[in-house]
Amino acid sequence: MIRVVLVDDHEMVRMGLSAYLESQKDIDVVGEASDGEAGVQLAINERPDVILMDLVMEGMDGVEATRQICASLPDPKIIVLTSFIDDDKVYPVIEAGALSYLLKTSKASDIADAIRAASHGESVLEAKVTGKMLSKMRRPETKPHETLTTREIEILRLIADGKSNQEIADALFIAVKTVKTHITNILSKLDVDDRTQAAIYAHRNKLVE
Repeated sequence: MIRVVLVDDHEMVRMGLSAYLESQKDIDVVGEASDGEAGVQLAINERPDVILMDLVMEGMDGVEATRQICASLPDPKIIVLTSFIDDDKVYPVIEAGALSYLLKTSKASDIADAIRAASHGESVLEAKVTGKMLSKMRRPETKPHETLTTREIEILRLIADGKSNQEIADALFIAVKTVKTHITNILSKLDVDDRTQAAIYAHRNKLVE
């Protein structure tokens, strides 16, 4: 018997899911929670085989609940069941440890099949989610210096050449105050602490001749 916990803030959704799942000979709904915090505690107490997790809930959302459950239990099987497919929902909860991602428009039989698959460690992803994940994997990682503006690249090269703020200002015909502002932005974007580290970064990434 596959023991399942439902976490969803809509009572009617829980009632509908519970009624259908309980009609399946191999699935047993052992608990329900109406928010993320209660869902975490229920999961820890019941240690179910599979958890059906909503994303958008009052208080603790499904992403944080998933993160806490994954940190508290060994290899939990969490299926996200939501109405949302936005990037800011999909990526965080998958990264938090969710195994599967389904939409609430899925057929009840598909949800039951996903529960069976999850109980064996198999992932089931909504087709649109699969597409998003593949696109993200194919997308090349952006290097920090690629976020710099043309002016910031110019200033970074001058820093790497050992120029002072005044020398940079004179070379580019801008105020020293403006140079300082650009340098602050450069250090932040490159995630370095000082000019020396910025210069080293520029040389390592062949931004200077």
